[in-house]
Amino acid sequence: MWRFSASTLLFSYLAVTFLAISSSSLSDSEATCSGIVPLPNRNDKISITEFGGVGDGRTVNTKAFKEAIYRIQHLRRRGGTLLYIPPGVFLTESFNLTSHMTLFLAKGAVLKAVQDTLNWPLIDPLPSYGRGRELPGARYMSFIHGDGLRDVVITGENGTIDGQGEVWWNMWRSRTLKFTRPNLIELKNSKEIIISNVVFQNSPFWNIHPVYCSDVVIHHVTILAPQDSPNTDGIDPDSSSNVCIEDSYISTGDDLVAIKSGWDEYGIAFARPSSNITIRRITGSTPFAGIAIGSETSGGIKNIVAEHITLSNMGVGVNIKTNIGRGGYIKNIKISNVYVENARYAIKIAGDTGDHPDAFYNPNALPVVKGIHINNVWGVNVRNAGSIQGLKGSPFTGICLSEINIHGSLNKYRTWKCSDVIGTSLKVSPWPCSELRTTGESYSCSSTF
Repeated sequence: MWRFSASTLLFSYLAVTFLAISSSSLSDSEATCSGIVPLPNRNDKISITEFGGVGDGRTVNTKAFKEAIYRIQHLRRRGGTLLYIPPGVFLTESFNLTSHMTLFLAKGAVLKAVQDTLNWPLIDPLPSYGRGRELPGARYMSFIHGDGLRDVVITGENGTIDGQGEVWWNMWRSRTLKFTRPNLIELKNSKEIIISNVVFQNSPFWNIHPVYCSDVVIHHVTILAPQDSPNTDGIDPDSSSNVCIEDSYISTGDDLVAIKSGWDEYGIAFARPSSNITIRRITGSTPFAGIAIGSETSGGIKNIVAEHITLSNMGVGVNIKTNIGRGGYIKNIKISNVYVENARYAIKIAGDTGDHPDAFYNPNALPVVKGIHINNVWGVNVRNAGSIQGLKGSPFTGICLSEINIHGSLNKYRTWKCSDVIGTSLKVSPWPCSELRTTGESYSCSSTF
């Protein structure tokens, strides 16, 4: 059972107060992008129990799920079909979704992954990565998977999808993995996706991974994993466009939301950017970053908006990260109304982060980072205000900081650290580095928001 301490309640009060004050209007804080994908009405409804599904927590229901989804795929009912998962614990191996379907988890329904790692199916690496993200070669298929789909909904009454990831985390820790761990959900080459009102927990690797997708809405979800669970990113849009992420709580062992677009020479060759992504009203905690861009940025990342973000017990509030060999670009990024409490850094922008897939990356492929606008950030008990470290051959330009107030912990506070960066600042406390020349009142870099 969750218990809330006095400090947690105080954090919630301060965060809500900050966001209420900082919102330029009520309509701004209540804005939504979730309408980019209309919720379909499915007249055809089936239950997993009709196909032999048993929710006793012991029976393996892989056959039932495959038969139910086969029925949806081949009967092709007009308007698609809703697959209903009633209350109970349904153990299953990984399975593929199909187009024009809704996976609906009732209150008290749990989809639980088997822990048989020896027979877990393998799939090809993503072409924009060239290999598995952790190890060369193939990768384990995600627990719930889809490729080339259209019109897919995963929703319910806050039922749970549980990856039972501990067995995978222990293999990672003991270095006995043979291939890259499975994501909890991966949808690839797909469009018109809605994921809402579900609890995702204990993913073996990344939780929700839309890759090469468009028109994706993820909202009102809860994502949970222990803070020492390795690489359990919350939501990772990857070489995807028109993505809306809103109104969710995420507490994991890695970045809460991380936008990606391919890895070094493979991402450069694949050349598919992530673009037009909105992140709004996310609350959470992690030893790593709240809102992250990168470090896999080789296909390019542009036109990103993140606002009304509430973070506690963090590694970094906002982290934009790339590296030599990445190539690509990060541009037109707008982040505003962020509350951070108990963190190592409020803001970190770095050109020296992340590993490489192999020795064949081009060290002269330098990323271009420009047009980063960060506005209205309030930090409490933050050890380092910020660090902006560009690249000597490709300095970060157009960096704009405004209305930022970071308060440090006693005897541990350090101010801004910058190199190879060109930009402006207005009303930033503590005083920013000299590379961010302070603008006068006649010009505010926050005017771009």
